[in-house]
Amino acid sequence: MQLSPHAGSGDTWAKIILFGEHSVVYGHPALALPLRSLRMHAQVRPAAGVPMLRSLDYRGELAASGRRFACLRRAVDVALERVGQPHARLDIETVSDFPPERGMGSSAASAGAVIRAVLGAFGVSASPAELFELTQQAEQVAHGQPSGLDAAVTAAQGPVRFESGRMELVQMKLDAHLVVADSGIRGSTRVAVTGVRERYEREPGAVGELLADLGGLARQALRDVAEGNVHPLGEAMNHAQQLLTSLGVSHERLDVLNDAAIRAGALGAKLTGGGLGGCVISLAPTARIAQQVRSALTGAGAVATWIHPLQPVEVTA
Repeated sequence: MQLSPHAGSGDTWAKIILFGEHSVVYGHPALALPLRSLRMHAQVRPAAGVPMLRSLDYRGELAASGRRFACLRRAVDVALERVGQPHARLDIETVSDFPPERGMGSSAASAGAVIRAVLGAFGVSASPAELFELTQQAEQVAHGQPSGLDAAVTAAQGPVRFESGRMELVQMKLDAHLVVADSGIRGSTRVAVTGVRERYEREPGAVGELLADLGGLARQALRDVAEGNVHPLGEAMNHAQQLLTSLGVSHERLDVLNDAAIRAGALGAKLTGGGLGGCVISLAPTARIAQQVRSALTGAGAVATWIHPLQPVEVTA
């Protein structure tokens, strides 16, 4: 049956990984948070002619948008296949509150928002599990073999434990603040993940131990956030940063920002996401110290900063 589309919209949001970068790809747990104040919004409309795309700094034909938007184009395709209208023509627009290629889940967030917008344009519903699978199909274009964490967390309602493809919301009793700082350097999850995999193939013992240690920190962090243990969580962040540096996925600019955050009173600081650029996160025990850390990060060269309050989250059965 031929369905006639109308305007549709979809929303997702940014994410940060507290613990578990890279080790999550090898079956270890990760702890991640959606940053729901940083939104990704997609709008679709029936195209009058050739489908057009407006996203980031691109304005032009969807089909000619290049490798940079391959994930987004795939999101359109899988969503149209899901509604049974693979040849439908839609104009696509996305607006984001956070930058791409910074480890904040931009590709998964844009794919998820576009998929929701396309389904909405045809009045077709999908379960959270179906939306996840569709987003994963799009993400494979961007990251090859994504763990699924970004697809899950950019649509989550609260803190998430992600392990071996399974996601569950977790309880949080923390009363603290996260300061997120953009280094201004584009990271590449694909390059970082490939680099770690190649090192693992060459040195399975040494790299496997680093990954296992990162997984162990994630397990301890899950207990700390559930019990409200702020200071141990900060210490674990510092340890995780050391391990990620040993894996070769940090960057000198990230190291400078981490050091600035610690000197300004942060309990811990680390990169978040794939690394090789992107963002750092730091843990502040109070709103006042969070502002101090934010100022220090700006002074150390961060091009943008955001403060995210960590508030208790109860998970009900």
